[in-house]
Amino acid sequence: MNSETKVEGTPLIKPSSTDHPLYDSVVDACRTVFDPEIPVNIFDLGLIYTVEIDTENAVSIIMTLTAPGCPVAGEMPGWVADAVEPLAGVKQVDVQMTFDPPWGMEMMSDEARLELGFM
Repeated sequence: MNSETKVEGTPLIKPSSTDHPLYDSVVDACRTVFDPEIPVNIFDLGLIYTVEIDTENAVSIIMTLTAPGCPVAGEMPGWVADAVEPLAGVKQVDVQMTFDPPWGMEMMSDEARLELGFM
């Protein structure tokens, strides 16, 4: 059996700390960052996969890009960290990039699809 076989029911994207008091503020901060090629914020675009906040208020964000060759690939994690770090109560921010699973248009919010004319 292939060691990389996913166990049935294992989520592809790690769940976020949606019940943490800082979660909404972190999401709002992520919504201030825009993909330079698409006039929609990266959260509604579906580029933020996971926002995990531990008991010490350290924030870990797992994100992706619309394509691995995105011209701002090296800069985007810094933009996200710069948006989240100043929030009151945030201890530190770690932003990691992943391409598994790859981003797809189905990850966009309804608002993003509407804004881009896909609805």
